[in-house]
Amino acid sequence: MATVFAVKGAGPRSTAMHRMTAVVRTAASTCRRPATPEQARAAVLAVRRAAWLSPGRTACLEESVAVVLLLAMRRLSVVWCHGVAPDPVRLHAWIQTVDGAFVAEPGSTRSCTPVLAIGDRRDH
Repeated sequence: MATVFAVKGAGPRSTAMHRMTAVVRTAASTCRRPATPEQARAAVLAVRRAAWLSPGRTACLEESVAVVLLLAMRRLSVVWCHGVAPDPVRLHAWIQTVDGAFVAEPGSTRSCTPVLAIGDRRDH
């Protein structure tokens, strides 16, 4: 989480999303094998537990980026997704396994349309 907060706060607020996606792309490029659903779920739950202790805003964006970084340290890949859901319009970031399964997400995430997926085979 500390790395995510450092990257997010390292420059103007207007470019924070660009910095976050650059970190996710870099981390994804180092991964050599896909995380299993169990490994991905364990990483999501570990990050969520750590987020309870974090001093800053910790929502889906920060958590999902932290999961990618945590798994990348073991050279395990997942797909980081950022999308939008309609009515009311809302943004959401989440993790999927390489085969497309949602990881530790509520059913409402299925209403989101991904607009950016990093780590997807088509992303390379």
